[in-house]
Amino acid sequence: MKALIQRVTQAQVTVDNATIGAIDQGLLVLVGIDPDDDAPNIHKMAHRLLHYRVFADADGRMNLNVQQVSGGVLLVPQFTLSADTRKGLRPSFTSAATPEHGVTVFSSLVEAVKQRHPRVETGQFGANMQVSLTNDGPVTFLLEH
Repeated sequence: MKALIQRVTQAQVTVDNATIGAIDQGLLVLVGIDPDDDAPNIHKMAHRLLHYRVFADADGRMNLNVQQVSGGVLLVPQFTLSADTRKGLRPSFTSAATPEHGVTVFSSLVEAVKQRHPRVETGQFGANMQVSLTNDGPVTFLLEH
């Protein structure tokens, strides 16, 4: 599993011109699912997302996590994160999870994060989504299991 996290001042996801998920300050998380992702990966990633320290403390240092700043979490499935881009001029998606496995793992990740944090929004698995955000910093990290 890969999670591209971005510290944002706001982010939203729209599908068919309707906003389906939006947050103010918090984390926009683009999630790529791999074929071998399972329950331990899901719980480890949920923990890391909520405890990764990317928000500034009183001294301006990244010492606070999204829970400590009462931020939102916007989880967006993005299978392209699992693409193999090591050669050629076109991505290969043979390394990505099947859609069936992907939706199961993504749904489980959403539930795991929601059980630990009250402010969670999501994109829609398999939909053509438009994601807009204001990256704060910019601060962006790739978390992998």
